[in-house]
Amino acid sequence: MRKRSKAIVGLDIGSTRTYVVVGELLEEGITIAGIGTAPSNGIKKGIVVNLESTVESIKKAVEQAELAADCNIRSVILGVSGTHIKGQNSLGIIPVKGREIEEEDRDKAVEAAKAIAIPPDREIIHTVPQSYVVDGQDGIRNPIGMIGVRLEAKVHIITGSIASLQNIANAVMKAGLDLSTFILKPLAASEAVLTEEEKELGIAMIDIGGGSTNMAIFTEGCLRHIAILPIGGNFITSDLAQGLRTTLGEAERVKLEYGCARASMIPVDENIEIASMGGKEPRLVPRHLLGKIIEPRVEEIFRMVQREIMRSGFAADLKAGIVLTGGSSIMEGMPELAEDMFTLPVRRGSPSGLEGLVEERLAPAYATAVGTVLYGGRQLFREGVRSRSFIGEKLNRLTQFLSDLF
Repeated sequence: MRKRSKAIVGLDIGSTRTYVVVGELLEEGITIAGIGTAPSNGIKKGIVVNLESTVESIKKAVEQAELAADCNIRSVILGVSGTHIKGQNSLGIIPVKGREIEEEDRDKAVEAAKAIAIPPDREIIHTVPQSYVVDGQDGIRNPIGMIGVRLEAKVHIITGSIASLQNIANAVMKAGLDLSTFILKPLAASEAVLTEEEKELGIAMIDIGGGSTNMAIFTEGCLRHIAILPIGGNFITSDLAQGLRTTLGEAERVKLEYGCARASMIPVDENIEIASMGGKEPRLVPRHLLGKIIEPRVEEIFRMVQREIMRSGFAADLKAGIVLTGGSSIMEGMPELAEDMFTLPVRRGSPSGLEGLVEERLAPAYATAVGTVLYGGRQLFREGVRSRSFIGEKLNRLTQFLSDLF
């Protein structure tokens, strides 16, 4: 195996599966070098409940990705989620004394916004700038170059439980990997499935995973609200297992192959074969029965999302509608039911923005892992731009110095 230059590896440890995506940063952009996945049962709603199982799942997914990419994976960017994640808005203010605002001033204003009271058992995961205010002039995207006396930075601060973050980081390290950084799963998935135009118009991204549903709201190109709801596709599987009197494994298979969130879309005369419990013969059941079990649970998930959107205060700003993503979003009838309930345009979001993805890998289940790679690539690009800018500034000053001498 070889070591890839500028490799970016995204890791998403879910309640049902672990996903690893290996990206390679090239001059023309980021290309996918390999993908790995493995069953996961050591995580529940973003929290480690079985360290050994989590470590084993990571190892298997990483091994698969290494074989596909023909490389050794050493460092990863980890997507994190869970009901312990919280978001809040904050404001940072600094004086600039009537001169031209520089990049350093902008960074100081953002840093000032982080000076908020945070409980000792929590830490900041992200500080996301939203907009800036220069001498009372609001809605400024980038204040650099403007002249003013006072600069204000409006930011969205995302925090998480230190213990929960340390536990999942510990699982990554016990799997033999270095943890490069965390990224919140809703932010990562947004990187992969949303367009800049949608973020500008106003969009809600709903990522329906196995154990939880992650949500991110964007307006005017900025993150405005995040939420992690403690309900997901596993609850649908559990209902099916009870309603069909079968195992969870069989219920999951049936859900993926025949599930539909709108019972009215299923032909009434269609039957499917289901394995019975206790070694009994398989039996035929009407597929329409699946819809009657699934639809109420999906409606419950969407009602929770509706309440969260209303609570956010941005319900009237979602001009671009809603994007559904995550493994549970692939079920037939999901966009149709969502459109009826939200009375907004709804589309299913699959990862994009990377070269090398084969068609079958464009599934919404990979949104978070692909998004972590895009996020990592963007960070590397920004660091490169800052380095070039710093070097260019030094060269300009040297040139000026030499011209003054001669």
